[in-house]
Amino acid sequence: MSSSYKPLAGKVALITGASKGIGAATALELASLGANVVINYSSDATPAEALVKKIGSEQAVAIKANAGDVPEIERLVKETVDKWGKIDILIPNAGVSPMATVEQTTEADFDKAYQLNVKGPYFLVQKAIPHMSSGSHVILLSTSLCALSSITPNYLLYVSTKGAIEQITRVLAKDLGTKGISVNAVAPGPTGTDLFFNGKSQQLVDTIASWNPYKRIGEPQEIARAIGFFAGSKSSWVNGQILRVNGGMTVGPC
Repeated sequence: MSSSYKPLAGKVALITGASKGIGAATALELASLGANVVINYSSDATPAEALVKKIGSEQAVAIKANAGDVPEIERLVKETVDKWGKIDILIPNAGVSPMATVEQTTEADFDKAYQLNVKGPYFLVQKAIPHMSSGSHVILLSTSLCALSSITPNYLLYVSTKGAIEQITRVLAKDLGTKGISVNAVAPGPTGTDLFFNGKSQQLVDTIASWNPYKRIGEPQEIARAIGFFAGSKSSWVNGQILRVNGGMTVGPC
């Protein structure tokens, strides 16, 4: 990808769930800054391969793997290191957003949500650490819903997984910071991805947009730019932080 400004030249970024939505926008953003990117996907190779073609095969590769399965995670890390020899930027982005109150939640729902949203990122970091040097970055994904006081009960299962991610961010930063590796999280507000729009009426989308002082939904590229900040040297003194990228939908210390 052409750009005169390449602060991430020579860096290797591994992004799970990177073929669509925020993950795809992040792959494009980091590639535009010079990084080599691994585009992980779970099933449909078509959008992943299209993204590789857009970025350029010399700078991007698509790898199929279940980001919630530990043996698959190990293989994903191995193939990344076999390709580029290291990992500088780790972004566990893959996730699901189940909608269920406590009464509606089945054990299968719970296990699936925690496997991909919590277990996957936890063990991806564990397997990647041996290949990350001082100056590397782990960037986790949470949600601004964790700080929304008007949240409705059907978000319980989803936000409970992201609450776990926020605590992982806080404590892991204390651990990996001793190795010179920063750990931060980006917590998007409502963002205009296919996953967000799926099953929502225009009236509901407009209602959600009305929660924001800008009266609109965020764009994937806006989230990607925040991730890009955490991925570079300009964030060198930022560690253990949760950045809520939501246009002011939620404000305050939470």
